[in-house]
Amino acid sequence: MKMIEPEYMGKPIKRVDGHAKVTGTAPYAVDHGVRNPAHLYAVQATIARGRVITMKTDVAEALNGVVAVLTVFDAPTMADTEDRELSVLQDADVHFRGQFIGAVIAETPEIARHGAELVQVEYDELIHDAEFRANRDDLYAPEEVNGFPTDTSDGDVESAFAGAEIRIDQTYTTPLEHNNPMEPHACVAVWEEDAKDRRASVTLYDSTQGVHVVRETLAPMFGLDKEQMRVVAPHVGGGFGSKGSPHAHNVLAILAARRTEGRPVKFALTRQQMFSIVGYRTPTIQHIRLGADSRGRLTAISHDVVEQTSKIKEYAEQTAVSTRIMYAAPNRSTTHRLAALDVAVPFWMRAPGETPGMYAGEVAMDELAVACGLDPIELRVRNEPGVDPDSGKPWSGRHLIKCMREGAERFGWAEKRRDGGRHRDGDWWIGTGMAAATYPAMSNPGSSARITFGPKLIYVVDIGAADIGTGTWTALTQIAADALGCPIDSVQLEIGDTAFPFATVAGGSAGISSWGSAIVEAAEQFRLQHGRTPEVGAETIAEAPENQEADNYSAHSFGAHFVEARVHRDTGEIRIPRMLGVFSIGRAINSTTLRSQLIGGMTMGLSMALHEESIRDERFGHVVTHDFASYHISANADVQDIEAFWLDEVDAHVNRMGSRGAGEIGIVGAAAAVVNAIYDATGVRARDLPVTADKVLSSLVGEFG
Repeated sequence: MKMIEPEYMGKPIKRVDGHAKVTGTAPYAVDHGVRNPAHLYAVQATIARGRVITMKTDVAEALNGVVAVLTVFDAPTMADTEDRELSVLQDADVHFRGQFIGAVIAETPEIARHGAELVQVEYDELIHDAEFRANRDDLYAPEEVNGFPTDTSDGDVESAFAGAEIRIDQTYTTPLEHNNPMEPHACVAVWEEDAKDRRASVTLYDSTQGVHVVRETLAPMFGLDKEQMRVVAPHVGGGFGSKGSPHAHNVLAILAARRTEGRPVKFALTRQQMFSIVGYRTPTIQHIRLGADSRGRLTAISHDVVEQTSKIKEYAEQTAVSTRIMYAAPNRSTTHRLAALDVAVPFWMRAPGETPGMYAGEVAMDELAVACGLDPIELRVRNEPGVDPDSGKPWSGRHLIKCMREGAERFGWAEKRRDGGRHRDGDWWIGTGMAAATYPAMSNPGSSARITFGPKLIYVVDIGAADIGTGTWTALTQIAADALGCPIDSVQLEIGDTAFPFATVAGGSAGISSWGSAIVEAAEQFRLQHGRTPEVGAETIAEAPENQEADNYSAHSFGAHFVEARVHRDTGEIRIPRMLGVFSIGRAINSTTLRSQLIGGMTMGLSMALHEESIRDERFGHVVTHDFASYHISANADVQDIEAFWLDEVDAHVNRMGSRGAGEIGIVGAAAAVVNAIYDATGVRARDLPVTADKVLSSLVGEFG
């Protein structure tokens, strides 16, 4: 694969969209200027399962400023209701608490909310089931887990584990967690119909990770051709995966806009509503067994996972898949089982699958290192696979050992682990921990880019990509400049609109690889067709070519996390004064935005380790920790000294930029490193996240007095 020569790639180019964002002129979803908008507030079910019998709307309709009220009995009919998560207001059945069952459209958001509170609902309530546990008798194996096989088995795990000299047999759990991007899920819907032929068209200003996936999903549901729907999202205030597909709020807004007959409708979810309607990270129960010889070489690995899904729509996550590729062992087994409950549908949350799976796997490896009397890095080195254990393919570039070695040197690992590692500073116990990380290097097919030479001698590059705060505006501009061989200020990038060529979703750390490949191909074709001195108006559109080397290599990013933990001997309070990570992610496209991505992921991993937990009251089926007062996340005070580094490398087998995605590798393994550091400090092995003070305090009192 021929690499493009970097002049701008790798440099800390300032964000192209930075000025617009800091001056408040970058339009987010509900910021788009539309004439005379109405505002929507949803009516949500207050039972977890049953049926709506009546909805009394007369008081709400009489409220001054209310435009219309939608209910399950009178909402516009949709053309396709097969997707039960998205078939909003199409029947009276209630499948989970918080489900949309109506909406009030009004002149202001305040009136709409007041009106929604005045709608009186009567239900026929049925017994629901929202209990997640591993010993249910109705667990089942899905056909696949996010595109991967559900179960795998190599060798004879049972015999190998029974005969192993050293064995680890433990269960690890991760809780329900919710995406909470800074910009809540929001949109503006405009439904218009031609006066002559009544042909409808819809414009949706959305906060989404993929304008084209929104159009492709929603247009058929309303009986529209894709050309009849336009989706616009030039700026998105975060997503973490939750905006990777349309949700029920998009459908509700379009239904409301259809009712208002041409009047735009704005709908922004409240923070509380986001805990019930737009997906979440499934809780997991993970049983891991590791068998090894006296030198720490793995002879058996098994990883059995139980996850949660919804009865109305299956979502199955690949939690154990990372275990299949991380370490060498002749006998390996992984399984996934689902518990289908009367709850909302889970969805993507930053590095779905790898994040909870690598948490459990890397804590188990730390337990094995202790049992073997080995340094955790040395244990991993001894079990380094020469090829991908799952596929047998050579690596496109596996530099995990280098990440661990460099990270250990930068962190001062050897010195801190001397004399057993643990030591005391006044009332604080101090320890260190590490964990490895991996994430697949994906590139989704189908993206196209258009390059036009404009009248101001500027190359206009159009692609329907998304920038969810990750730096897409800047990174793609750098790639385009290098691919065209022109100054960076001669490139004008345009993204976030279905009016531009098709682009895949920003997900799976595959955005820049997928979209950048399309831009490189378009630039090459443009030069072939129009030369170095094109005429104004010269234009080329091209699709990213298939990577001919994809089937020959196993492509993954890797990394190593290092953490220092302090635990108060009297209160169990946990502080993390330092986190450091070193990653193998191929070539950096923009060093500034890359660092932001990595430390953002590491901070989110710290948050997962110590804070994040959505608690569902199983009696009523709803999440009670549905705001930032009760759902805790790491803030500035929790992240004191955090550093992220990456290897100077180029992956010549993934794409022509030589890069691999970095949006998710930062979170993978971070929580395990924190938990391993807490163990080193206290001798307390917490296997259930989050690790709160009460989980270590009683053991601290018992061990240290």
